[in-house]
Amino acid sequence: MTLVAGVDSSTQSCKVVIRDLETGAVVRTGRATHPEGTEVDPEHWWWALLAAVDDAGGLADVSALAIGGQQHGMVVLDAEGRVIRPALLWNDTRSAPAAAALIGEVGAHEFAERTGSVPVASFTLTKLRWLADTEPQNAARVAAVALPHDWLTWRLRGFGPQNPVLAELVTDRSDASGTSYFNPVTNGYDRDLLAIALRRSPATTENAGVLLPTVLDPAESRAVVIGSPAFSEGLVVGAGAGDNAAAALGLDARDGDAVVSIGTSGTVFAVTDTPAHDETGTVAGFADASGAFLPLVATLNAARILDSTSALLGVDHAEFARLALEATPGSDGLVLVPYFEGERTPNLPQATATLGGMTLASTTRPNLARAAIEGLLCGLADGLEAILAQGVAARRVLLIGGAAQNPAVGAIAAQVFDLPVVVPQPAEYVAAGAAVQAAWALTGARPSWPIAMVSEPPGDYHPLIREQYSALARSRY
Repeated sequence: MTLVAGVDSSTQSCKVVIRDLETGAVVRTGRATHPEGTEVDPEHWWWALLAAVDDAGGLADVSALAIGGQQHGMVVLDAEGRVIRPALLWNDTRSAPAAAALIGEVGAHEFAERTGSVPVASFTLTKLRWLADTEPQNAARVAAVALPHDWLTWRLRGFGPQNPVLAELVTDRSDASGTSYFNPVTNGYDRDLLAIALRRSPATTENAGVLLPTVLDPAESRAVVIGSPAFSEGLVVGAGAGDNAAAALGLDARDGDAVVSIGTSGTVFAVTDTPAHDETGTVAGFADASGAFLPLVATLNAARILDSTSALLGVDHAEFARLALEATPGSDGLVLVPYFEGERTPNLPQATATLGGMTLASTTRPNLARAAIEGLLCGLADGLEAILAQGVAARRVLLIGGAAQNPAVGAIAAQVFDLPVVVPQPAEYVAAGAAVQAAWALTGARPSWPIAMVSEPPGDYHPLIREQYSALARSRY
């Protein structure tokens, strides 16, 4: 049996999934936690990777590995390969003023045309501007900029302060497309934007100082150069990917597939041959990990909407689902616009949630449960609509994430989305996708491992649900 490994180095933890190359079956897994916070010393990721590999039984019998990682984080290295300061993660918002300043200097339309996206605080470019303005001495030392999965790949291959070959940094186009200084259409870095962010001249960033990781194709690989107890010399290492792109690989998503992921936050993305250029900033025009594109919309409020409402009703999630399915589509006019913690899409950071349509008839426990699910899904449906407006075609919705396993969520999704909805079996899809990439790097061919589906709720589209949601959202915001 030939084995390949996929790693998911996320914000909260590191997970390792080892799969059979031939069938895709999961052979064993491992896990380790990451520290909390919005800035982290990357060494913690390295220690967690070693611990997760050990928890998975090691890699002695594994032929190839790839890493899927949290996007956007800023890892800055000096000329000796040392991390200059703790990495700023995607969820560190201190660079929001820098994002606004960069948009003012360059223009939203120009950013969308050159990089596919308009930068927000999560993107790497804005963090580099924050560094230049707030910690200029650290910014002056920057010799290379990497993303979390780039740095981990570099370390496991045997590089670091003891072997500081910065030219061996590699990445893939999916993760690079989240930096805001990479063009996913031309597959090249935009060094002028990098120079603007760092307040340097373009010649300085290119010739005298800032190295960016080499962008590998989906089937390309590098090898471990200096072996260690965890990673043997010669182990094939794939390019890696951003977490959403890795999840798309893990789902075997193809052109026409839209993925709706309901976790702490919500994401909607589609695999397509059509690049997105949305100057409103609603849709991020990312690349995927297969050579196509992955336009994406993120929402701030997702599964916690259900947690909060079920707690208010004093029920567990099973009873919450039963209550929601007891109500009729549209919740008798009761509508929840669930911006409990502000919202990212639409960009309303100061917003709060709104419950409308309350009458003596509509204000019931079943209607409130259903309204919470409908509100959650309507926000994501708005995101999908924005992606489709970019010229993307979708033929089905793949519903994933912890909340997708609630039977009411799947059933109501089939009433909110005007597309067939399927719910895949729960899995570590980021790590699974990284394993797909490892197999691709090892054999030169993308595997197509089977994906088990838990349910395919019958289509039962009710446009009323989104119509009354939109009416309340427009009147309130």
